[in-house]
Amino acid sequence: RQEPPRHRSPLASSSPGEQQKSEGLIELYHSFGDMFNFFCTNTTIHGTVRLVCSSHNRLKTTFWSLLFLATFGMLYWQFGLLFNQYWKYSVIMTVSLHSEPKMFPSVTLCDMNPHRSLLVKKYLEDLDEFAQENIYSLYKLNITERQAEGQGFPATGPSSNRSFHLDRSIYLEKLDWGTNNRVGFRLCNSTGGDCFYRTHSSGVAAIRDWYQFHFINIMSLLPPYNETSHEAHDGNFIFSCCYDGGACQKKDYEVFHHPVYGSCYTFNNRGMNDFWKANRSGLTHGINFILKAEQNDHLPLLSTEAGVKVIIHARNQTPFLEYQGFSIRPGTETTIGVREDEVHRLGGQYGRCTKDGGDVDVQLLYDSAYSMRACLHSCFQELMIQTCGCGYYFYPLPEGAQFCNYNQHPAWGHCFYKLYQNLESHRLPCFSRCPKPCWESLYHLSAGVTKWPSSKAEDWILSTLGKKDNSREKRNSVAKVHIFYQQLNYRSVDETPVYSVTQLLSYMGSLWSLWFGSSVLSVVEMLELLLDAAALALVLGYRRFLGSRTMNVGALEGPGEGARALAIQQDLSWPPWETETTSRSSISGGGPLQGPSVRIPVYGRFQGPWLQSGLKP
Repeated sequence: RQEPPRHRSPLASSSPGEQQKSEGLIELYHSFGDMFNFFCTNTTIHGTVRLVCSSHNRLKTTFWSLLFLATFGMLYWQFGLLFNQYWKYSVIMTVSLHSEPKMFPSVTLCDMNPHRSLLVKKYLEDLDEFAQENIYSLYKLNITERQAEGQGFPATGPSSNRSFHLDRSIYLEKLDWGTNNRVGFRLCNSTGGDCFYRTHSSGVAAIRDWYQFHFINIMSLLPPYNETSHEAHDGNFIFSCCYDGGACQKKDYEVFHHPVYGSCYTFNNRGMNDFWKANRSGLTHGINFILKAEQNDHLPLLSTEAGVKVIIHARNQTPFLEYQGFSIRPGTETTIGVREDEVHRLGGQYGRCTKDGGDVDVQLLYDSAYSMRACLHSCFQELMIQTCGCGYYFYPLPEGAQFCNYNQHPAWGHCFYKLYQNLESHRLPCFSRCPKPCWESLYHLSAGVTKWPSSKAEDWILSTLGKKDNSREKRNSVAKVHIFYQQLNYRSVDETPVYSVTQLLSYMGSLWSLWFGSSVLSVVEMLELLLDAAALALVLGYRRFLGSRTMNVGALEGPGEGARALAIQQDLSWPPWETETTSRSSISGGGPLQGPSVRIPVYGRFQGPWLQSGLKP
């Protein structure tokens, strides 16, 4: 049988240059070996050409292969360390110095002289009598009526017509705990099954703590924000006030009352008046006070200090007198220098912070800007009301709640101290609910103290202030305070990421160049290699799948009359991807029918199979 002449594609007889010009858009390699050789020969990655140029020398090939793998491993090990540091989102603090006019900070002054409210005066007298009994039972010491601020008549005992009664089961006692002698008082829950002692190693601290506990129960009878004891000063607490040579105005300060620290005055609270803008630094350009520091001893068991409390804090923020501030001694002149730091936090993935508290799930009870301590107090008050059924007297009260007292809430003291202990040990969620502010001002203070007025000047100074008689005694009832900016330079402390995205890419590029001496385009070459390998693997897998399927079909049908066989032929001697199909058929009793041949040129390096089909009699 004579086969028809096989017609070759014009591409097969064309020159290599013409063949290269007519290549297709997508090309595949003959095998993985060809692809690897082409990559190693033409890539810009250093050292890869050594993997194929010395293929006849197995020692060199093995050496360079191991060296390439070791280098590759070291690179990605260091990449792992780098990404591990980046995903920690660590920050460093950078300090920069700025110089510009600043608004003067807020200044709060308290006379440290708590007063008796007329509405609860009788109950406080009962408490003074109860305190005398406890002190005598402990130390056999009688406190005179003058020391306890008695009014010359004995305090009456409990009566049925009073709305409040002292709980005399809560008294002071000495506790002998081994070698430690401690003083305290016992608090129990509502059933009396769980009790603990609130103890102190110092008798003075124990008496103050015990007195303050009963004092809170009495003061809770007052309506909120009804304390007006600061009016007892008649404006004489501040003898004089001037800032940068100008006299302070009444509109420049706000007044509030603290149950322990007495009447308090806050200057420049809102920070909106240009009068308080500091254009120059130094002692003469700060704020100067002459203050009345008399102690009337209205509540000597509650307040044992004499002098003035001074707090310097950020504008529009609540001063927390228990945690910060200076105590100014009477008869002295105190100069306080201020340095300001601005702290800026990144927030987000670098640490939680809040800009204005709007994203915090705690209702702030203070009429001021957000601060972490204000949030903690508000959070604790919220938990206090939920757990104990009433609010703590020293913290603001939310709407609809009431302050605690043991007449209406007998076990609130036990509940409060247990809850506060959990707060201090971070077992309450308040610290996680109250982030730091993303921006805040911190003030660093330095103070100096001298005797004032001097012995030579005290006569005319005290006479000018209206202290003519007993000047030697009246000298200890005044104090002078200077507060000023040491410098208008202020430090800005900013959080910056240890590894930003730009720095991360820079370090990765440095490592890549160190180990391979390549660039970003080299990475693209590797990606191209991976894509070519994936495509070639799919094609070869598809060929194998078709081959196995054809063999299965031929085995099932077998040779027979009227049967059709599907065969796959592959001519590897033809030029790349040039195949030809010929349709043949034979009919019983006749010669072979020969049809026209069909040539299908396929461009590329891959020599794929082509299907030929025929009919057998």
